[in-house]
Amino acid sequence: MVFINSLQSEWLKTKRSTSFWLAIIGGFFIPLIWLIVFLTKGYTINAYPSIPGIWYLYYNQMWQNMVSFLLPMGVILSSSLITQLEYKNNTWKQVHTSPQSYATLFFAKLSAILILTLQFFIYFNIGILLSAYIPTLILEGGLPKQSLPVWDVIKSNARIFVTILPIIAIQYLISLRFKNFLVPVGIGLLALIGTLIAVSPWEYAWVSPYAYCFLNLITTSQANVPINFYWMSILYFVVVTGINYYLYTNRSEKG
Repeated sequence: MVFINSLQSEWLKTKRSTSFWLAIIGGFFIPLIWLIVFLTKGYTINAYPSIPGIWYLYYNQMWQNMVSFLLPMGVILSSSLITQLEYKNNTWKQVHTSPQSYATLFFAKLSAILILTLQFFIYFNIGILLSAYIPTLILEGGLPKQSLPVWDVIKSNARIFVTILPIIAIQYLISLRFKNFLVPVGIGLLALIGTLIAVSPWEYAWVSPYAYCFLNLITTSQANVPINFYWMSILYFVVVTGINYYLYTNRSEKG
């Protein structure tokens, strides 16, 4: 019950915050662009080849646009913004005097970041559906010629969500260690850009946890990557979170 109350408190802090609007704007940004393109050019998702499937091609195209930069950058910003709320408002001492354990505080804030990220995924998928259905209804007076493969969509979203867990864990760690918001954002941005540059020419780019969400989409099989980056994502998340928790609980000055 204490954890639920702490999580509710952390979630309330995100309401109407920059990270809250970032999830909404980021989730609908690319689908809105494609909706405008469809309507202005007068074609719909039905113009996509039927093999391997119009929804497969459309979702893959939308996610390629997202994971190439916007998704990891959005995760870097939102993770840093939520973690830095106490530094910004100078309320860490007030939080630590409340009747909550360090574990409750630590994992409640981490859970709030994960929930906000999940919320972004929901917005993005709603945006994808709207950008596909609205043009067919307006221009063709009907629905897409193929039904939505719901289970495949869920599995695809789950895989992408797993691959961004290491970024969340790393940004959470850095954001707790530095009071200046620009430090975690700067480090995350440099790591992301460096990784994206290295993915193509460097065969060992997979060692960077910032590469997994991108590799997930450009790699149709694990054959070209010597590791299973889904399990590596989970391993990175667990190890980095464990290190972060240890550093947080043993830090003499916690804000």
